[in-house]
Amino acid sequence: MATPHIEAKKGEIAETILLPGDPLRAKFMAYNYLENVTQFNATRNMYGFTGEYKGKRISIMGTGMGIPSMGIYAYELIHEYGVKNLIRVGSAGAYSKDLNLYDIVIAMGSSSDSNFAHQFHLEGNLSATASWELLSKAVKTAEEKNIPVTVGDVFSSDVFYNSNADAWKSWEKMGILAVEMESYGLYLTAKAAGANALTILTISDSFHLETKTTAKERETSFTKMMEIALELG
Repeated sequence: MATPHIEAKKGEIAETILLPGDPLRAKFMAYNYLENVTQFNATRNMYGFTGEYKGKRISIMGTGMGIPSMGIYAYELIHEYGVKNLIRVGSAGAYSKDLNLYDIVIAMGSSSDSNFAHQFHLEGNLSATASWELLSKAVKTAEEKNIPVTVGDVFSSDVFYNSNADAWKSWEKMGILAVEMESYGLYLTAKAAGANALTILTISDSFHLETKTTAKERETSFTKMMEIALELG
């Protein structure tokens, strides 16, 4: 059953999976939130785990950075392992001046400068949007936990170091809340396959602030978005 990127056997991955970009965040989440944890993947050090959360079976696996990497893992998880619900739990840089470090953003839609959608041969531009089922459940869960969230659109960039330092400002004017690098690929891959997808993000830095989080903080301290995501299984 193994794919070129995932060594799991059939049945080792749950129908609901949380997808942090950082495989070390996947490991942190698995061993701090799940019970009866088993590791199903270590290929390319992209760790994957399955366990139980409040009696529900759930998996967690890293995806790496960027739309191409997300596209590979999302496709294989859906088509080869039967995953139905894919929830990205990642970090983002704030475009909106109203967002501060550690704020939670739930991505209703994702815009991009990527050419990822060309493969679908569409006569137009497809809107990359989240699953309403997962989105509405995430918002309700956040309310029940008294965790403030902002719901809106994000930008999935193909570049981390942009040679045009002011490029983000045009997206901010269009109401884009934050930038990350994977949601667009996740949403389109899920749409094409009839699966559910959602992205929940923690603001790790801002285009309006000089302060930013450290790599260790991004790995272990973004717990509020983790707690929301874990309830969606």
